[in-house]
Amino acid sequence: MPHTRTPKLSGKIALVTGASRGIGRAIAQRLAAEGATVVAVARSLEHSASMSGTLAETVALIEQAGGRAIPLALDLTNAADRDALPALAAQLAGGLDILVNNAGVADYSRVEEMPLEVYERTLDHYLRIPFALSKAAIPLMRQRGAGWIVNLGSVTALPPLKPYDDFARVGGTSIYAAAKAALARFTQGLAAELEADNIAVNLVAPSTAILTPGAARYIPESYPTERVEYLAETALALCHLPARERTGLITHSLHFPLSAGLTVHSLDGREILPAPALPDYAHPGIEAVLA
Repeated sequence: MPHTRTPKLSGKIALVTGASRGIGRAIAQRLAAEGATVVAVARSLEHSASMSGTLAETVALIEQAGGRAIPLALDLTNAADRDALPALAAQLAGGLDILVNNAGVADYSRVEEMPLEVYERTLDHYLRIPFALSKAAIPLMRQRGAGWIVNLGSVTALPPLKPYDDFARVGGTSIYAAAKAALARFTQGLAAELEADNIAVNLVAPSTAILTPGAARYIPESYPTERVEYLAETALALCHLPARERTGLITHSLHFPLSAGLTVHSLDGREILPAPALPDYAHPGIEAVLA
């Protein structure tokens, strides 16, 4: 009889925020293709006034590929709903093994021009919400004897290179980048706190830029963006090994598959993609990490 491979996440339950489009949708699809039941969260089920892509479409894509997803419309800026989300996801799906902190809307503005409410919203999206969701998810994962938290970072967390280019001078990423840098350090610290509980905490960021509905307004048409599949495969690699083997990593979507020797698949898991190629414009400060 032919050998049938057991999916890496068979029997696991994953909560993915910001899953209606872009990176969140891609990660939700890839985890579902590896057998996870995905609780897909976004602000609304059917439509968005400002961007293309819906939660219903994400669920349909997962189900068409043979996976299982549970849609959950919820606004993470509502503190009560946010704090209750991990327990609600566990109730709907039968437990919680994986948390992917992806949701957020980037607001770029030079510091002198940034309204205080935009500053506060940026920290809320990229530090307070991951903190609150992780805090609420930890006891649920501990009950199951293991867990995985994956945070979404950004290459902008690395310092701008000198001589400064126009994007560094006027792109307005300083506060967004500072929040993402803080998220990276939060990831590393939480990994140390939870290793003994067999709960892994890791971060994945694009090596360059990924064209998503949320990022399109900041990416010039001429910029050669990378495919989201490489980031989704890296995210998958960060949420199935025991914490003693893989935790506290700050990874990047093109660099990690190369350093770890990952085979990168399509989002439905059915096709193999070429190994990533590192462009010469990738930030030289990105480190290849394995453990």
